[in-house]
Amino acid sequence: MTQLNHLLFKSEFGSPQNAGNVLSEGEAMKLLKEWVPNNRLQLHMKQVAAVMKSWALIKENTSEEIAYKWWLAGLLHDADWERYPDLHCQKIIEELENRNIDPEIIHCIASHGPRYFGIEPVNNMDKMIYVFDELSGLIHAAALIRPTGYEGMDAKSIKKKLKTPSFAAQVNRDDITDAISRTDNELDDIINFIIEHQKDIA
Repeated sequence: MTQLNHLLFKSEFGSPQNAGNVLSEGEAMKLLKEWVPNNRLQLHMKQVAAVMKSWALIKENTSEEIAYKWWLAGLLHDADWERYPDLHCQKIIEELENRNIDPEIIHCIASHGPRYFGIEPVNNMDKMIYVFDELSGLIHAAALIRPTGYEGMDAKSIKKKLKTPSFAAQVNRDDITDAISRTDNELDDIINFIIEHQKDIA
């Protein structure tokens, strides 16, 4: 989820000396619950986190340690969206910088909406959070109106929803197209991956 006019006006985040520093899972979940009272938004963030981690492990062949960084960025990317709507995503960046978190994680969060925050995705972690953010939300919205939820859902049905502007109208189709164009992946493959790896997140 993103909003207009939230340019960050900087391109470097945190300190290189903090490379490798992460929040524990307990600390991350505590921050999520404190900053995000909306259960639906919490679910979105958990789903993006799950898909990010799975992609890192399966598609990028990363270590568990690196995949955890992908998970953490996904979990916290919208942490300030509800609590500080006028300062999204400045506040979560400030919070993570103050906690001396790995700058790669912070940059990933800052790049999840390039035209909103002015930060271009650089590496695959950045590019994939941009891909997953809007698509994950649209796919979950589609699951909510299906009698069988995620069961039996496929890329074809999701692409029909993408071509229906009135469905999940808050999801920016241009962002999805732009995000996927920055990767070497096909839309169908990404949709199917999201369905498989976020369907059981609650």
